[in-house]
Amino acid sequence: MLPHDPYITAVIDALTAAELKPAEWWSSDGETKGVYCYLTAVITLDPSSTHDLDAEEIPSGTPWPHGLLLIWEWHTGREENGDPERGPVWQFAELKRDGSTEYPTSLPVYGYASPAAIVEAARKVIDRSIGAGHFHNFGEPKWSGGVIGDSWERADELEAACAAWETTGA
Repeated sequence: MLPHDPYITAVIDALTAAELKPAEWWSSDGETKGVYCYLTAVITLDPSSTHDLDAEEIPSGTPWPHGLLLIWEWHTGREENGDPERGPVWQFAELKRDGSTEYPTSLPVYGYASPAAIVEAARKVIDRSIGAGHFHNFGEPKWSGGVIGDSWERADELEAACAAWETTGA
């Protein structure tokens, strides 16, 4: 089990309880032996219930026709070029027909956001209150509402687990 799995499981449970059940999710530390040093989790939401349909079966104009990714990463700050800074970050990206995405956009929540904050932010992305930024604007969201929600009540425990992983796993 990875150090962030209990946190991501709590987020999955909150999304499911809010009727935003993920189509799939995974977590990994697979990038830690190369240039990049981080933990990651990716949650695929299917707000239009069309994720598994063939393109020709999806009605024209369907919002989120291929799904929405919520991405959590915890960086050691030891990447080859020094970026990004150490610590956690949440991002989102719209899936394309071929399974690719544009560059992810920062989700306006704390890195260790409460599961309820992730639900609220996901709803705002789904209804397009929070829009995707552009890579040239460093992935900042089109959103002027500030940070959504609060931190997870077990954030200190999660930070300690990630820091311990850094010294042994990264």
